[in-house]
Amino acid sequence: MTGKTRVEKDSMGEMQVPEDAYYGASTQRAVLNFPISDLRFSRNFNRGLAQIKQVAAEVNMELGLLDKDVGGYIIKAAQDVIEGKMEDHFVVDIFQTGSGTSTNMNANEVIANRAAEIAGHSKGTRGPVHPNDHVNKGQSSNDVIPTAIHIAAAQAIQNELVPALKKLRDAMQKKVDEFWGIIKTGRTHLQDATPIRLGQQFLGYVGQTERSIDRAQEALYELAEVALGGTAVGTGVGTNQQFAPRVIEKLSELTGVKLRETTNHFQAQSTLDNVVSASGAMNTIAVSLMKIANDLRWLGSGPRAGIGEIDLPEVQPGSSIMPGKVNPVIPEAVCQVCAQVMGNHVAVTVAGQSGNFEINVMMPVAAYNLIQSIELLASVTKNFVEQCINGITATEKGPAMVEQGLAICTGLVPEIGYDAAAKIAQEAQKTGKTVREVAREWTELSEAQLDELLDSEAMTEPTANISAGG
Repeated sequence: MTGKTRVEKDSMGEMQVPEDAYYGASTQRAVLNFPISDLRFSRNFNRGLAQIKQVAAEVNMELGLLDKDVGGYIIKAAQDVIEGKMEDHFVVDIFQTGSGTSTNMNANEVIANRAAEIAGHSKGTRGPVHPNDHVNKGQSSNDVIPTAIHIAAAQAIQNELVPALKKLRDAMQKKVDEFWGIIKTGRTHLQDATPIRLGQQFLGYVGQTERSIDRAQEALYELAEVALGGTAVGTGVGTNQQFAPRVIEKLSELTGVKLRETTNHFQAQSTLDNVVSASGAMNTIAVSLMKIANDLRWLGSGPRAGIGEIDLPEVQPGSSIMPGKVNPVIPEAVCQVCAQVMGNHVAVTVAGQSGNFEINVMMPVAAYNLIQSIELLASVTKNFVEQCINGITATEKGPAMVEQGLAICTGLVPEIGYDAAAKIAQEAQKTGKTVREVAREWTELSEAQLDELLDSEAMTEPTANISAGG
């Protein structure tokens, strides 16, 4: 530790703390105990934790358990944290005590010292606001930290991820409308398949995004169940029975998330099942987004030696050595975020099964990874829309290749049978002729019949008049 310090005390004795720090002795011990990484909780988490502290002070005052002046100081200090003014003072490493006690105390001490300052006292005096007796009143790290995880993640889903996914859905729907009239060759197994509208392909992306929104909403519902009120082991010892219901009601109003107290505190504090479930939803959303991003990369590949059926917006030079090269960098960024989210879910899964008896001991790493996944997905989805989806245009290559496709021979099957149609396709492939040209030579089908059977637009719609055995 360099620079000026002051002396702070906790239950273990005195500690030297940086003079300008708002945290105290317990936090400083954690800083010294866990010099592991540069990973810290995000503002979303710190805000959620401060919202709990703020509302807890309000309720404790209402219940007559906290002096109104002290409570008022806590509320004002917590507001500074909520507004992001104290971020530099949340200094505990993610890799710390598994219950997150160090982070809970970090918040308690920052709020207590800021409250003391608001009251006209110096930081570190523990007067008139005590981090444990006042800021943490009615709470335990064991119910506050899981509640903060849920609140932070739920707010991020509701305020960041769902709006971003809705923008993606709407942008894709615009492309559906724009590209509906464009007929191209479909692909299965990376091989030519029957014709499809480019708009139908984008309609698939709309469907994926709609279901991603549903999965995010399901995760939000999971996270709306909170553990607050169980205190140390789920029994609620040391807190007023009215405390948790009142705090949760006020938190719902403050956050805009319809929170509910768990019906079983013992499961709520001994597991991270809700967090694992929510992370699973983020994992699925990432899988879905990666599929979309990779499709767009392939569809835009080229511009001459690739598929080249769409043009992606050109946002930056693609090579330091090849002049004029432009790469699909925005979809690439999406894929990288998705890979990170998938990895995060593995960490959350391992963390989720690391509970023993009445507490899970990997809460900080689970919280970090879940919240990061939500924030990354929200940010990259918004950027995907603005930098890529909105600017996609169709080329002439897709429609031009429809007549050259071999799978168009599927249209002949109801008339001449599968085997005969397959032979026509094989001959077309061998000679370079079109299916139409070979069918004209090998069958007695008239031009009118060929036009009807090989109508690529008709092939993009369900066939109503085909026989049941066809």
